[in-house]
Amino acid sequence: MNQNTYIPQAFIDDVKSYIPDHLCINDYINTCKQPLRRSIRVNTLKMSVEEFKKIAKSKNWDLDPVPWCKEGFWLKRPEDEENNLSIGNTDLHLSGAMYVQEASSMLPPTALLKNNVFGGNIVLDMASAPGSKTSQIAGYMQGQGILVANELSSSRLKVLSANMKRLGVSNVALSHFDAAVFGAYMSECFDSILLDAPCSGEGTVRKDADALKNWSLESNIEIANVQKKLIESAFYALKTGGTLVYSTCTLTPIENQAVCEHVLSLFKGMIEVVSLNDLFDGAKNATTPEGYLHIWPQTFDCEGFFIAKFKKIAHKNPKEIKIKKGDFPFTTFDNKSKQGFYSLINKQFGIKSLPGTLMQRDKELWLFPQEFSEISNKIKYSRIGINIGTLHKNGIRLNHEFATCFGDLTTKNRFELSDSQANEYFGGKDIKLAQSSSDKGELLLTLCGTGVGLGKWMKHKIKNSLPRDLVRDNQLITWGKPYK
Repeated sequence: MNQNTYIPQAFIDDVKSYIPDHLCINDYINTCKQPLRRSIRVNTLKMSVEEFKKIAKSKNWDLDPVPWCKEGFWLKRPEDEENNLSIGNTDLHLSGAMYVQEASSMLPPTALLKNNVFGGNIVLDMASAPGSKTSQIAGYMQGQGILVANELSSSRLKVLSANMKRLGVSNVALSHFDAAVFGAYMSECFDSILLDAPCSGEGTVRKDADALKNWSLESNIEIANVQKKLIESAFYALKTGGTLVYSTCTLTPIENQAVCEHVLSLFKGMIEVVSLNDLFDGAKNATTPEGYLHIWPQTFDCEGFFIAKFKKIAHKNPKEIKIKKGDFPFTTFDNKSKQGFYSLINKQFGIKSLPGTLMQRDKELWLFPQEFSEISNKIKYSRIGINIGTLHKNGIRLNHEFATCFGDLTTKNRFELSDSQANEYFGGKDIKLAQSSSDKGELLLTLCGTGVGLGKWMKHKIKNSLPRDLVRDNQLITWGKPYK
């Protein structure tokens, strides 16, 4: 129990005014002082849940299923491993096969998925970084359609981009805007939208003991005004018949039910609530009369969260429809060059085609998501798809993302790293071979059976191609004496 958790009396008095009758305020306060259980989500772009379970069992990891997410588990590791190796330095994390994610934050993408809304769709995540929900949505989409991931903060956008690369997400377009612009620039463009809104974070006290240091009712009201503008923008950007999920990691009705009531009132008869009372077994224990999920920390032993789901049944144009200015700096990769590229990757890796459209910008070769043309001229994107290679006078040099996104398609020139070799690879060192090799050219390096990077065959070693900004200098994979 963390006795240093700051919970001001004014906040407690406010919570007493809206806590459900079947819950106890003392249970709530006591739960807020308890540490969170660690939870992770299997990245099914890289590994199946069943394969993950097998590897976890071999490590003596204890997995407890998260009831609302079939890829989610609460995780306990053996004490010696927990004390000596951070979870971010384990092979399953380095390979991109899992993502450390709080269990309750897995709920919004699950709500968006219900009734199979994904499948070649155009999806918007309005406030994406660091990428937990974005990557969960991408896992459900399985490389189909396009996912626009927006983030206002420049520094957080870089973190989001890095996570998408590690996790092998190939069908994402990143944007860098105040999400209030989407309604005006992208009216009726998206089949599904997640608005995980910026909020006061009242539900995160178990993770951050100082989360309530600056709490005030005035702040709640200010944030709610921002949230109302964002949910209005989401309505305009959503296609008629489309699905909107609104979520926060806060508890106050000011930022939750009142924001939902705002959009229902403003667009009366054009949008309706979809009840979440049957989203998972036990959901009724946290469902409000309106059909929203209001997750209290003591209900499922997790962070506090709020999730609402809507269906748009009629459209109304925004007051002003805006048009993007500026040229599009990409051109379609010509057919002759395209044939040469596919001949290259087929010869070296056994890959005959890739999902998407090859595009060129100067010397960069990009692979755009299949449905990007439908929204290409709407806004300026910070990044589209993946930078798959670099053109030079002798052909095409493949980039790291080719391996993390499409390495699992390779049928030849694959090399599974041992624990010691993985330490060498992520440490930026060349990989020593036990026996000399006559193979030539590039190869795919795998860890836990999934692609993590590229190397180049040398006679007695594999030359490391890991980008310098991804090199780690700490102990990885195992603990104890450093590898020689």
